[in-house]
Amino acid sequence: MHILVINPGSSSIKFSMFAAAGGANAEGAGGLRSLYAGEFSGIGEITAALDFHDSDGNDRSGDAGAVKGSSMQEAIGTVERTVGLDGLPPPEAIGYRVVHPGPHLRGHRRLTAAVLAELHKTVAYAPLHNPEALEVIDEMMRRFPGVPHFACFDTVFHETMPEEATVYPLPVEVRAQGVRRYGFHGLSCESIVAQMREPAGVAFPRRMLIAHLGSGCSITACIDGRSVDTTMGLTPMGGVLMGTRPGDIDPGLVFFLLRQPGATIDSVETMLNRHSGIKVLGGVNDMRELRRRAAAGDAQARLAVRLFCRGAVKAFAGFIALYGADAIVFTGGIGEHDAATRGEIAEGLRGLGVELDPVANQVQHTATGQPAGEVAVQTVRKIGDEGSPIAVFVAPAQEDLMIAQHVALMCRASQ
Repeated sequence: MHILVINPGSSSIKFSMFAAAGGANAEGAGGLRSLYAGEFSGIGEITAALDFHDSDGNDRSGDAGAVKGSSMQEAIGTVERTVGLDGLPPPEAIGYRVVHPGPHLRGHRRLTAAVLAELHKTVAYAPLHNPEALEVIDEMMRRFPGVPHFACFDTVFHETMPEEATVYPLPVEVRAQGVRRYGFHGLSCESIVAQMREPAGVAFPRRMLIAHLGSGCSITACIDGRSVDTTMGLTPMGGVLMGTRPGDIDPGLVFFLLRQPGATIDSVETMLNRHSGIKVLGGVNDMRELRRRAAAGDAQARLAVRLFCRGAVKAFAGFIALYGADAIVFTGGIGEHDAATRGEIAEGLRGLGVELDPVANQVQHTATGQPAGEVAVQTVRKIGDEGSPIAVFVAPAQEDLMIAQHVALMCRASQ
């Protein structure tokens, strides 16, 4: 079975194809083989571009012809043309990453008319993510009507959280509307748990903290590989400081903003989702550029970096106090690739038992997660000092692989 995975963003579409062995056997990553991966970025911009490589690393972007991406529909058309190139197998099932399922859907689901109708009610829960995902899903289902389509939700991994970690102290009639802490980055966290079971010579950490640090950021506490707490809540806006989102703020601040002349619910929501975070503190939503500016003496960039690391330390420290920790795992664009940020966070946690190996922390990885110059290596990389009471690791977020596994399982269950 060939499974196409679509991971939509506000101005990008990531896509990849996996071959599932044994029909729809998804017993672990060993039952899946990656065939290709691509990303259409800059949708709606003159910089729209397609990056497309097969499993051998060959760049096949030029084979897709002219890149058209002035709209999401055009971008999807380019993706459709790309996955239909000669020599590539047609998809037999398609899975999508959807951030929020809303209050009435639990577990990953096949996309039926009823499920789609429910998803179209969820925009208020994830206004930065769900509208684009639904636009992609609707268009892809129109273009690929003969294959089953599935939604994999970022919240499912956190369905194991206990009641005390999910309940907001609000009136019962509000909670009855599905107002609770959902948690996100679940597919990323699930992939980290799976990877941490694999490295030879590394005992699986019973108490594990996973830091998904990228444009969106969250920290999750796991016991025996199951989520027990996380920093994000009802929406992906809360928790630690993020690229364009402020993280946790005083709820009264929202009312303050709404009382400003000309303010509307939409304008305040747009501010908090798209025009806050490190982007407005340091002038750019890119940690590499922030650090370059900070090194050049930009005080605002230095402030943005300090606040980002301080917020992560604060969240880690709270979870260590509540649950203890045997290991910390960094993932996401910043978590996986920014050694300086990992180092600053670890330094803030030194008093709680976190010590990095400075040499291991500086090892640079290629885009495939392999150390430069080496042929093969485990996806999980230890960067903590051997004497560190809390072990420290880096691992890639493998959300697409998790989606492919879930789609394969759902296909097999329906046979």
